Amino acid sequence: MKCVILVAGHATRLEAELRADTSGKYASLVGIPKALLPGPDGRPILDQWWAAVNTASHISSDVYLVTNAEKYKHYERWATANGFPRQNIINDGTTSSTGGIGAIADLDLAIRSRSIDDDLLVVSGDMLFNPKSFDLDGVLQYFKARGGELSCYYAMHPGEDSTSRGILELNEDHQVTNFFEKPKPGTTTSRLASVVLYCFKRETLGLIRKFAEDAATTRRSLGHLMEALVKQTPVYGMKLPDHFGLIGAVGVKEYHQCLQAAQAERSGRSVGPIVRRAYARVGLMGNPSDGFFGKTISLAIRNYWAQATITPNDTLVLEPHPLNDPTEFGSLADLCGISKKEGYQGGLRLMQATCKKFFEFCSERGIAIARRNFRLKYDTNIPRQVGLAGSSAICTAVLKCLVAFFNLTQEDFPLPVQANFVLSVETQELGINAGLQDRVIQAYNGCVYMDFSKEIMDAQGYGHYEQLPVSKLPQFWLGYLADPSDSGKIHSNIRQRYNSGEEAVVSGMQQFAAFTDAARAAILSGQHNTLADLMDKNFDLRRQLYGDECLGEANLKMVAIARKHNSAVKFPGSGGAVVGLCRNSESMRALQEEFEANNFVFVKVIPRGQDEPHE
Repeated sequence: MKCVILVAGHATRLEAELRADTSGKYASLVGIPKALLPGPDGRPILDQWWAAVNTASHISSDVYLVTNAEKYKHYERWATANGFPRQNIINDGTTSSTGGIGAIADLDLAIRSRSIDDDLLVVSGDMLFNPKSFDLDGVLQYFKARGGELSCYYAMHPGEDSTSRGILELNEDHQVTNFFEKPKPGTTTSRLASVVLYCFKRETLGLIRKFAEDAATTRRSLGHLMEALVKQTPVYGMKLPDHFGLIGAVGVKEYHQCLQAAQAERSGRSVGPIVRRAYARVGLMGNPSDGFFGKTISLAIRNYWAQATITPNDTLVLEPHPLNDPTEFGSLADLCGISKKEGYQGGLRLMQATCKKFFEFCSERGIAIARRNFRLKYDTNIPRQVGLAGSSAICTAVLKCLVAFFNLTQEDFPLPVQANFVLSVETQELGINAGLQDRVIQAYNGCVYMDFSKEIMDAQGYGHYEQLPVSKLPQFWLGYLADPSDSGKIHSNIRQRYNSGEEAVVSGMQQFAAFTDAARAAILSGQHNTLADLMDKNFDLRRQLYGDECLGEANLKMVAIARKHNSAVKFPGSGGAVVGLCRNSESMRALQEEFEANNFVFVKVIPRGQDEPHE
């Protein structure tokens, strides 16, 4: 792959204002080409581009610089001082903006004069960026992977004028569907601004040549080329992590504004820790049908949570949890006892798998994340192995930290996609038996009705999710085993039976979905007794499908105690806990006492609302 750096623009207005200044403040900048003006760190802007291109593993030694006759000597001196091959500087022969031939002609000149017949990276050498966070190799890898042309962009900041930039519109596959060069107001609602950083396939260079020959004198920018190319060949977009400031046709004031924006980008990152939580959940209705194209209602609860903390660091460090990921033991007997009770499945593997999948997700989706390392740790008070979604909570908290740390938005990572992502971490990376319900509620919070019907899942890749008002919920309670076994065993062979088409299982999952629709209506209408009856029916059907041996003696004992006190009860997850609704609130005290007398933990459920701020 070869590279062309364009620096042939004439800074007529900027240079005139520099010469007219009488304060002497800008005397040293008079006559300096735009790309050689000081950047945020005081070095010439072009130095940063040369360093980035020169160290990119996908670019050969053939890097060309296209300038004009007026500034040629400046760049020749710069090349000598910076190890740039002087023979690779191309002079377009122009001496003023009125005689300028335009960026398209300059690019065509480089292709023709150097007989370029290879994939080509094209950048503007007077573009400000943050070299500490910009990963050019990541851009080039994405270009190679997609197999089409590539146009890089960033999300414009509030107040930036979209009519002064090239604006992209993308489809779900990150293909550029429209490119508008300096669009008039009202042309598009997109705020995705193109930067002069393009990758072209070798096969496309002929189209560039033809456009250069046919282009009118008013359509000589690279943006006009991209407007035409998106209609002729696949062009993909890649989001860059930072603002890119272009020193185009600007004056002194705008130059300083670009510098200030770039300096803010370099220094404005949060240096303090970013903390995110994901909460335990209780499945109120429909589970376990979420893994079988069913419907569920789930509630995030404040009682228990997992928390991730991320801070900038020179190297990437994942901290093991002192209790959940022990590496030191009092003795072999101590190690043996802890391993028997808690197994080998701490949270460290969840953090590592989430980070791996996050990098892959961004690479596949055309999101160039910044080159920033971090220290990541987690904590959790979610009881283990009782089916309250403790593993997915750790993954979700870590994901939310990564999204915040790398300044991604919900447009980059929509909530339904976050839920699918966490599910893929657990099922694909770690082989954990799981469904979507837990990941959806931990992404959304609040109380969510979920429809996983096959038609919906096939059409959009995720379910239909509807927030239900937490204010309409009755007081639920939660009980769980103080010393649980592995909750994952509760699924038994139900998957095989479903896949084989066993009528009882298939119709049972459909019945769970029907219970969920009825429960949604009961919640919205405030019919709490109806909701309680549906919870009992949900458990009875589960017991019928799974059998008592699979459900386990301790779980059945909790159900029996609850029903003794006239409380509705069901499993909130895969086993090890029960969630209940007392038909008579006065019976809750006696229910709690009997649970605790039998060494079960009992708490009143505290819902976690949808719109509550991050802790």
